[in-house]
Amino acid sequence: MIKIKTEKEIRLIRQACRVSSKVLQGLKRYLEPGISTAQLDQKAQGLLMEMGAVSAFKGYQGYPANICTSVNEEIVHGIPGKRRLKEGDIISLDVGAKLNGYFGDLACTFGVGAISQSAQRLLEIGRQALGLGLAKARAGNHLLDISSAIQSHVESCGFSVVRNFVGHGVGCQLHEEPEIPNFGKPGFGPILKAGMVLAIEPMVNEGGSEVEISEDRWTARTKDGKLSAHFEHSVCISEGAPEILTAWE
Repeated sequence: MIKIKTEKEIRLIRQACRVSSKVLQGLKRYLEPGISTAQLDQKAQGLLMEMGAVSAFKGYQGYPANICTSVNEEIVHGIPGKRRLKEGDIISLDVGAKLNGYFGDLACTFGVGAISQSAQRLLEIGRQALGLGLAKARAGNHLLDISSAIQSHVESCGFSVVRNFVGHGVGCQLHEEPEIPNFGKPGFGPILKAGMVLAIEPMVNEGGSEVEISEDRWTARTKDGKLSAHFEHSVCISEGAPEILTAWE
């Protein structure tokens, strides 16, 4: 069952989402060649603590870090470590905050220094796909209207969507019903209703959609070794345009 949030719950989820957004904005300042992903994780922990929040990810099903740092061909769930960023890398930062028992979830892919035109194009298409998915996230539409909008745009541009991982409900728990795939037929799935809170998150691959999991049992990467980008917002469904709870200030 897809939970309809109360006004009080939405207010508290909104606060957690603002924390996630502020943490991501804070981390962006440190994305320079030479910084390690472990240092980014430490920065995230400090920023969360400053705002009275904790990571929604650390300890979740055994995940060992505060944020996910997925570099280049890594799609999602990259574990921060000794790896240092280089000029031309792209990195997906996934931030989940828990504040007063409620959750916010947000992700964005950034370039490190000057990146290639093909990488820039991938990031552009990923951002556009998220925007098109968000535009369908309104009361009265079907859930897979979101999925179809994402898939249609990505594939029309010559890229592929990841099928192994999905968006999800969010707010009172980190992961709630429904699952939101990044592919599907319009007009199918549950009817969206005001008060639903969803994390919409297209994962876009430069090459094929196939995925493999690393030996750490968390990091997902493209099977063909090509680049991947990940964009995510937590949104509240309304009768009109959705409220983007993780919007950047």
